[in-house]
Amino acid sequence: MTINLDFRPRSLFWPLSAETHLLSTIKGAERRAMVESILNAGDLEALNAFITKSALDHDERTAFGRLHPAFMGGEYLPDLEDGEIEVARINIASTTSDVTSVYAHRTPKGIGYRVVDEYNGETLSGKTTRFSKQPLTLGELTDFFLKAWPLEELLDMNELDRDGSQRFVKPSSALYPEFTALIRQKIREWRPE
Repeated sequence: MTINLDFRPRSLFWPLSAETHLLSTIKGAERRAMVESILNAGDLEALNAFITKSALDHDERTAFGRLHPAFMGGEYLPDLEDGEIEVARINIASTTSDVTSVYAHRTPKGIGYRVVDEYNGETLSGKTTRFSKQPLTLGELTDFFLKAWPLEELLDMNELDRDGSQRFVKPSSALYPEFTALIRQKIREWRPE
């Protein structure tokens, strides 16, 4: 399978479909998955204000996390700033289902990006911000993400083989259709059989 590393979305902002915009603003991994499932089923009446909120307040987050620790995944990411969206994320199968993301916002000269985690940047080790005049290509986005957040080192620390590594990560992007495939390909390269 050939992945188009030069793919570049026409825009990261408007015009986006309502579904893409909604999914790219929900921080919580479980809530986002619920919304995506509802949208795929075409059951818009099942959407409610709780699951479609961008961010939960402290009490909501605490109560939701008490149902299961994995429900906290993504809920502790920094809030999106006005006009900011999430471009891509990688959710890991840790106890609390941690999420690391790339956010983007418009600037007077183009687009500003930042990589964020749920630990105030403690899991990040490289340059976490960058700017571009137009949307990054898939290759540029992925390189930026993986230099800021060393996924390969995380897999090494957890002593995961190829299959375990593939199960451990859940990459996604509403704007880059081949992002998931590219991360999966990189894992295969890092973990040859």
